[in-house]
Amino acid sequence: MTPAQCRAARGLLDWTIPDLAAAAEVNRNTVSQFERGNRHPNRHTLRAMREALEHHGVVFTNGREPGVKLGEHSHSQQKS
Repeated sequence: MTPAQCRAARGLLDWTIPDLAAAAEVNRNTVSQFERGNRHPNRHTLRAMREALEHHGVVFTNGREPGVKLGEHSHSQQKS
């Protein structure tokens, strides 16, 4: 997951940084610094963030240009 994918995924779910941090059980600063490109979390933290987004319906695409979309069965109206 790239910082841009993380920001876009949060946008699709209408989540704030604190929403993602709570869902992934990580520190808010970790999410914020990652999205700004100032920090690369360890793989456990990055996986927790990605899995929290995927659990709510985000699908990560990694074609020519990495992106995100909502899956057919998303829970986008549910914040953690």
